[in-house]
Amino acid sequence: MAWVLKMDEVIESGLVHDFDASLSGIGQELGAGAYSMSDVLALPIFKQEDSSLPLDDETKHPPFQYVMCAATSPAVKLHDETLTYLNQGQSYEIRMLDNRKMGDVPEITGKLVKSIIRVVFHDRRLQYTEHQQLEGWKWNRPGDRLLDLDIPMSVGIIDTRTNPSQLNAVEFLWDPAKRTSAFIQVHCISTEFTPRKHGGEKGVPFRIQVDTFKQNENGEYTDHLHSASCQIKVFKPKGADRKQKTDREKMEKRTAHEKEKYQPSYDTTILTECSPWPDTPTAYVNSSPSSAPTFPPPQQSTCSVPDSNSSSPNHQGDGVSQASSEQLQPSATIQETQQWLLKNRFSSYTRLFSNFLGADLLKLTKEDLVQICGAADGIRLYNSLKSRSVRPRLTLYVCREQPGAAAPQGQPQAAGSGGDSGGATPYVYHAIYLEEMVASEVARKLALVFNIPFHQIHQVYRQGPTGIHILVSDQMVQNFQDESCFLFSTVKAENGGGVHIILK
Repeated sequence: MAWVLKMDEVIESGLVHDFDASLSGIGQELGAGAYSMSDVLALPIFKQEDSSLPLDDETKHPPFQYVMCAATSPAVKLHDETLTYLNQGQSYEIRMLDNRKMGDVPEITGKLVKSIIRVVFHDRRLQYTEHQQLEGWKWNRPGDRLLDLDIPMSVGIIDTRTNPSQLNAVEFLWDPAKRTSAFIQVHCISTEFTPRKHGGEKGVPFRIQVDTFKQNENGEYTDHLHSASCQIKVFKPKGADRKQKTDREKMEKRTAHEKEKYQPSYDTTILTECSPWPDTPTAYVNSSPSSAPTFPPPQQSTCSVPDSNSSSPNHQGDGVSQASSEQLQPSATIQETQQWLLKNRFSSYTRLFSNFLGADLLKLTKEDLVQICGAADGIRLYNSLKSRSVRPRLTLYVCREQPGAAAPQGQPQAAGSGGDSGGATPYVYHAIYLEEMVASEVARKLALVFNIPFHQIHQVYRQGPTGIHILVSDQMVQNFQDESCFLFSTVKAENGGGVHIILK
């Protein structure tokens, strides 16, 4: 028994010695001289993670910053995106700021850049159906735009453009080295895209997005530089102010602990960086005017169109062919209908009528067109479709006096027939139609009808009592009786470089 107890003591002392030795080893391995954080970070796993983290010098620095002068809502939680309330149709300033460091993007120094400002949907669901949503809005509010630039208030913007097919976008050029502010107006309200149920529905949020481009090697503004956006909601006039006040009053009622969960309201809204809008920017060179979409000419248009200022009865056949060529035919294809709309200054409605044949457009009543296009453009489109011409303000009948021909017995009786019964040349009168009651219009129409170079006509006189020559003035033309008849002759001007016209 004593031997067993002694063996236990020996084993126990050996274990204690081994344990002390092991502890002393740990102390030597983890001593101050052996332990180093840099050695730990040098391990492969830490090296991999460290290389993925950007260094301070490599942090991306945006070249521009856009600041909208509108207060953010105080009812937005921390770490959520800011929300800004806007009034419909009110002008809001967006400051375009050059945020480059020394040497950043040197290729745009001293050059212009192009920015496109858009109002788009914030919800992904509505983004997928944006085209249908905007077409429905356009149908309900024909002739209106979702977004406009307030050009008189804007500063530093050049060559502003709005595409009739993109009602929610505006674009312009600007110099980053100069102060630039674009004032925008949003005309759509958030509740216009909310399904109507019982009233009081919350409006959908929009986004204001700015995309900026520089010139490529061809001088086209297509190389993307920077994009930023912010979240907004649009209310009817003064509605944004009331909503801002309501949010502020709600926050004042919250406890200090609850307020810590919300962002403070800022006087301005800073647009945060985002991906560029997927639409390809319109590539225009320098400041050349934007062109409307072009269509190939219709194959059937083979007749030539005479000058629309022709006023001679001898050109009546040409006038009819001109009217028929300008009039939209029921047999017109979709392509020809689109070309007719562009030719007659209805380019903003080409997309709306993109699937209309000529017959489809001609079937629309005046009320239909007014409802679709608004009162002004609707009536104009209706009159263009029906080929209603403008009545002239004054009609005159004139005849060129032939040398050696007998004068008619009475000018009014000679209109359209000869004044003598012999073989003399009959007096044939031509009608001229004046749209403006001015003397220059008389000279222009006479030159056009009788093939006299307009620049060679010095003066137009009217033969008065005892053969005196009275200068035809605007006031005299305004006192002409409608359908008056005149013979006229030409005499060489004093300097021999032109002619005078004498009405008799």
